Amino acid sequence: MSKRISLKEFLFILPILVIISIFSIWPIVDSIKYTVFDYRLNDQQNSKMFLDSSFNTSGFNENAKYIAYYLKKDMAFIEAGDQKQEFERIMGYVSEMAASYSEQNQNIKLSGSEAKKIETFMAEVRADVTKLYEANRDVELGNRENIQLVMDDLDKSIIGSNFIGFTAYKQVLKDLRFWSALKNTVLFTSVSVFIEFMLGLALAMIMNKAMKGIGIIRTISLIPWAIPTAVSALMWSYMYDGGSGIIAKLFADIGLVQSAEQLLLTSGGAMVCAIIADVWKTTPYMALLILGGLQTIDGGLYESSQIDGAGKIRTFLSITMPLLKPAILVALLFRTLDAFRVYDLIAVLTGGGPGGSTETLSIYAYKIMFGQTNFGYGSVVVVMMFICVAAIATLFVKVLGTDLMSKS
Repeated sequence: MSKRISLKEFLFILPILVIISIFSIWPIVDSIKYTVFDYRLNDQQNSKMFLDSSFNTSGFNENAKYIAYYLKKDMAFIEAGDQKQEFERIMGYVSEMAASYSEQNQNIKLSGSEAKKIETFMAEVRADVTKLYEANRDVELGNRENIQLVMDDLDKSIIGSNFIGFTAYKQVLKDLRFWSALKNTVLFTSVSVFIEFMLGLALAMIMNKAMKGIGIIRTISLIPWAIPTAVSALMWSYMYDGGSGIIAKLFADIGLVQSAEQLLLTSGGAMVCAIIADVWKTTPYMALLILGGLQTIDGGLYESSQIDGAGKIRTFLSITMPLLKPAILVALLFRTLDAFRVYDLIAVLTGGGPGGSTETLSIYAYKIMFGQTNFGYGSVVVVMMFICVAAIATLFVKVLGTDLMSKS
């Protein structure tokens, strides 16, 4: 029977709940907000998030001034008469409308009637200018093309809503590059974590032994984990270099690759290289987590198993592994989530290449958000990563059957 939390107990944990809300929950909610907008910094129409249509007064004023300027320049080539009066009429019409918003320099919301007025103005100016220049096509007017481009920009002054709802989620499910990145991420995560677990378990068993020099062994084994990931990846990139890398030459000599230069230039070779570098760095971390679990097991249990005549394999399977299950869950969960979000190792080592063969979800999201400045779709990829991470965490807890919140 669960006990209801009291007010004093709630106030005691309130600070950590606030911290979790600010640094964990709020970024997730904010990312989800971005996913329902077509938010792209490289597109003026979508450089902000608009639920309703808005009016870019600064862009309107600037383009209206250019229209009046070009008309004035070309009017100098027109002889006195009806055509010159038409130039002056359009210039006055444009200048009058621009003066209405000259005091504003930001995006504003428009009423229905005001939006209709501006749309009518733009349509009339385009029709009048097109007709005017068509009537004077025999005259050498230097801004004939320029004024058309400015009017195209003038039409963009009214910015429609870029709220797209769940359209981007439908798009990502059809995105072949997303599925390729997900496949690469799953492959990298599953293989690297499996190897790290096996090696980490063996290393933890060794470090748990009471033997001479065990302190030095533990210290040396943790050195790879202490090296920053970017530095580690750069170091391995030198060793994988086809011209002077010792690992590349070794693999070529034993026949794993046809030539040292091809090690990072093939899809399979690049993925294997990334996995090897990750296993080398994070196996000590896995071993450290498992070692913590090993040291909580009562030594008397092993003594009892020896008295009962149990062998080492039976003792390992019947005592060590069952009692080590909570530590294994923590180690596998932490490492799987960390490997699934891998970015810096791949970014420095392969950059996601060759041909996207090592492009993970984090690399793909980064390229979309900061390479293409498409923060809306990039946030969708990030949210999909969050869903995968949540599914992985749930799967581990359910499969291993360990309640991390239990008091036992």
